[in-house]
Amino acid sequence: MSSPTLVHEFEWTGPSADPNDEQFGDVVRRHTLADLPDLADEQPVLVGEPYDGGVIGRPGAAAGPGAIREALAGVKTHHFDAGPVDGAGAGIADLGDLDVRGVGGVATAQGLAREVARQAHGSDGLPVFLGGDNSMTVGNVGGLLDAVGGGTPDSGTSESGDPPPVGVLNFDAHLDVRAVGEAPTSGTPYRQLYAEGLADYACVGARHFETSTAYHDFLRERGGTVVTSEEVGEDPVAAVSRALEALDAAHLFLSVDLDVLDATAAPGVSAPTPGGLTTRDLFRAVRVAAGDPRVAGLEVVECAPPLDRDGRTVDAAARTVAHFLAAQGVAA
Repeated sequence: MSSPTLVHEFEWTGPSADPNDEQFGDVVRRHTLADLPDLADEQPVLVGEPYDGGVIGRPGAAAGPGAIREALAGVKTHHFDAGPVDGAGAGIADLGDLDVRGVGGVATAQGLAREVARQAHGSDGLPVFLGGDNSMTVGNVGGLLDAVGGGTPDSGTSESGDPPPVGVLNFDAHLDVRAVGEAPTSGTPYRQLYAEGLADYACVGARHFETSTAYHDFLRERGGTVVTSEEVGEDPVAAVSRALEALDAAHLFLSVDLDVLDATAAPGVSAPTPGGLTTRDLFRAVRVAAGDPRVAGLEVVECAPPLDRDGRTVDAAARTVAHFLAAQGVAA
């Protein structure tokens, strides 16, 4: 497999004409993979993954990273509790977009993403991946497994015989543990990662009538946790807290599939359905999860701008990133 290449196709700038409006466009700076050793501790590192070759439903997520950046650039950095997000600190690093043009299939794209993720997770930075479809989760979490000495394929154990130290908290309408057929898809990432040695998994925001019984059984047999969208709607803090308490892992990766939102809030996803979370509940849930000291990174996936209406899904994606960074304590 060839070495991954990242390209910059976005110029960060805050679009407001008001000099008092500090926006994310004012605090994000271009960097390269070579800059990773020089990052400050917990400095956010953005990586775009413009790929939707693994999507089961409607394509369009390849346009996600650029649209999320454009929306985030205009978001003000001030959070009422945390203050300005990194307004006077080390800033936010953007490594650009993974070049997946002409790659030879989903597995190859996952491998390229995994190498970038391994380097990002191995630095002092805090990786934030902008998807792209859910198939890239295998690379983003696999890179964390590699960086911290996780399990070996199909073993479920590390070389020492102990469970690998990585778990995933997945905000998603679906469990994404389908069996891999001829090629991986956006529906297979956690089946693949369990085979790689994933220690634990919790799905928050899962919806009734969106998952086959066989896949729920698969997850229960492995001790995974399901927290439904109804439970989140009743009490987001309690729902996420239950998932965090159930996750037995030293390092946690947060994945936000935007189809966890109700179709009215996120029409621009591969599989929009009713009964999902509100944006307010998602933002609060992400802040609760991001406050866990074990968190080692975030991805926001399945944002498909060509399918969006009035920028609702893209804006939700950008603000999910902002809320995550505020809760991580990346504040001046």
